[in-house]
Amino acid sequence: MLPLTLAVPTLADLPAAARHLCAAIAESGCSVVAFEGEMGAGKTTLIRALAATLGIADDVSSPTFALVNEYRDGRDQPVYHFDFYRIDSIAEAEQMGATEYLDSGYLCLVEWPARVASLLPQPRLEVRLDVLSAEAREIHLTVIK
Repeated sequence: MLPLTLAVPTLADLPAAARHLCAAIAESGCSVVAFEGEMGAGKTTLIRALAATLGIADDVSSPTFALVNEYRDGRDQPVYHFDFYRIDSIAEAEQMGATEYLDSGYLCLVEWPARVASLLPQPRLEVRLDVLSAEAREIHLTVIK
């Protein structure tokens, strides 16, 4: 099934894309999912839809300033959501314990992964969002080995 490209013509199609993404995560066996895309591409919006699919009841928002948010999925397992946009260095990410989270085996959803590329384990699932129009996106899923 992977690599896979998902078409998202409108925001109304996001829940279906999130279900496909959830299945791809399970198929890949990867606990780290790296979300690539330009500012405003919809990384957090997709993660919010994925969280709903996973049974997360919390309000999901970007951890831009906190760097990491922890949620509990429908099986009461931790899910970690990172936003490394404002990270200044790999050392800063290491000091906040990013490596321990990423190596935990629990699902880690990482926005702006290129900023901490050397810390990301392999294999991992890469989710690249391409902006086609105001609402339309193309989502590319690839396992990075």
